[in-house]
Amino acid sequence: MSTAPHVIVGAGPVGSSLARILTGDGESVIVVTRSGRTPAGDGLRSVAADASDPDALSRICSGAAAIYNCANPGSYVEWERLWPPLASALLTAAESTGAVLVTMSNLYGYGPVTAPMTAGMPLRPTDHKGALRARMWEDARAAHEAGRIRATEARASDYIGPTLPVASGLLARYAQSTLAGKPASVFADPDVPHAWTAIDDVARTLATLGRDDRAWGRPWLVPTNPPVSVRDTLRELSAAAGAPEPRLRLVPRWLLRAGGVAVPLLREVNGMLYQFDAPFEVDATETEESFGIRPTTWDGLITETARAWRQRLSA
Repeated sequence: MSTAPHVIVGAGPVGSSLARILTGDGESVIVVTRSGRTPAGDGLRSVAADASDPDALSRICSGAAAIYNCANPGSYVEWERLWPPLASALLTAAESTGAVLVTMSNLYGYGPVTAPMTAGMPLRPTDHKGALRARMWEDARAAHEAGRIRATEARASDYIGPTLPVASGLLARYAQSTLAGKPASVFADPDVPHAWTAIDDVARTLATLGRDDRAWGRPWLVPTNPPVSVRDTLRELSAAAGAPEPRLRLVPRWLLRAGGVAVPLLREVNGMLYQFDAPFEVDATETEESFGIRPTTWDGLITETARAWRQRLSA
């Protein structure tokens, strides 16, 4: 535990979980959001600011031990506009304050894969969102290697967990229908194995990377359970929630492509569906062995997620 504060940019499910873990460990935490309406807690302070403003962010991070990038700047459609200035401001703040920069990222940079993903696998994105996240890491890594900052990155698959908002991500959107006993229209083969990462496991990994100098200078994969298909995951969620067996309807890919002509967000989703066209598996053995982090037990994760999502749908 350090006396210097830990600054978290973003208060979504990951940022909020990370704040709970760090304050639970006795750390002082500052959460930065545009609204500043993050719930207060022991050892936690909320600050309203535009994190894309390098001067403002640097002032907030003065004296910080670490800066955690848990931001989610808008929908896919807005990424190319919103991410670059935010990423640049985070690099500036890390360099001017000496705080460790810990970035929460995803697996988009690896592109389509034919084997379980490892942290050292080459980045070969086929979509502009993956290329953007890859550039963000390369910029941070270059700054680290030049001695300007200390940086690391955590990469996770699609999220699952009780704090994830219903209809946030494809799985949650499908679950919104299945837990209500309605048919769900799925965008890719529902029987292909796919890795799902627990939000709390993401937060535990970030908290570790920010405080262990062995983690700095390279990326790490978040420990994740073995892959489970969309159909089987929805079946388990439905059973845990006391809902009927899922009824899934596969939307033809040609129809999704046609819809993407008029709906930009659908076009962006189409660019990521390769993740569901072949087995999508995470091998985080390195992270587990280096830091002793293990993925949350799948059965317990399903039970807690189903209960929380069903309660929200019934509210």
